[in-house]
Amino acid sequence: MQLDFVARELTIKLVYYGPALSGKTSNLQALHRVTSDSSRGRLMTLETRDDRTLFFDLLPLAFKTEGDLSLRVKLFTVPGQVIHASTRKLVLQGADGVAFIADSQLAEAENNRVAFLDLRQNLKDNGLDLRKMPLVIQFNKRDLPAVRSDEELADLAKHGREPVYKAVATRGEGVLETFLGLLAMTWSRLDAEHDFSNKFRVRSDTFVAALAKQLGVVGDPQKLIEAAVGVDPRAAASSTRGRDGGKGGA
Repeated sequence: MQLDFVARELTIKLVYYGPALSGKTSNLQALHRVTSDSSRGRLMTLETRDDRTLFFDLLPLAFKTEGDLSLRVKLFTVPGQVIHASTRKLVLQGADGVAFIADSQLAEAENNRVAFLDLRQNLKDNGLDLRKMPLVIQFNKRDLPAVRSDEELADLAKHGREPVYKAVATRGEGVLETFLGLLAMTWSRLDAEHDFSNKFRVRSDTFVAALAKQLGVVGDPQKLIEAAVGVDPRAAASSTRGRDGGKGGA
């Protein structure tokens, strides 16, 4: 988190983490498509010939809140391949929130588990605590055959402490839900620690709604956030300080 009191501008960093080819870049591409020209920056990607992220992706977004605060969100992805472990650790530095993008295919269950354990270790190496980190889990690629059933995901969510979203990121399904859920959790934690609502006259109850409009959301964005399986993101946000680090079994 970076705060410029003179410019009254808050910058937060959100990282999309997960195994190789789970759909991290697809999430950022979908967000880039729906965000207004005035709010989105250039999506910077660096990929190999087989469409794998070589270093990281970066999507900067800028929003005007209802109070005296401007919000800049920097969205990063990490490369999922094993050989890029040092890059993942570097990108995680200073993260304010994390979206773990899991692959719904049954054959990818072990890769999901290994990637989640890698996330926990890299956060620790950066002096960050998974128990206090705003975290949502997205199970992507729900349109493919041989995926984990809805019932299994519901059971996983019931035994975990993170909101779980289902998605088909290439079609934009579940992408806004995941992003808004993570943004709501991250804002709640930062606001609780720094009292931004009073300092900058930002209404916390309408903060996410104001930003959602700039993402083209029509209607109540809370319904998108509440699409999470299991834990309500608002309840998860209030319990980040007591989280035991999750099951690590995505």
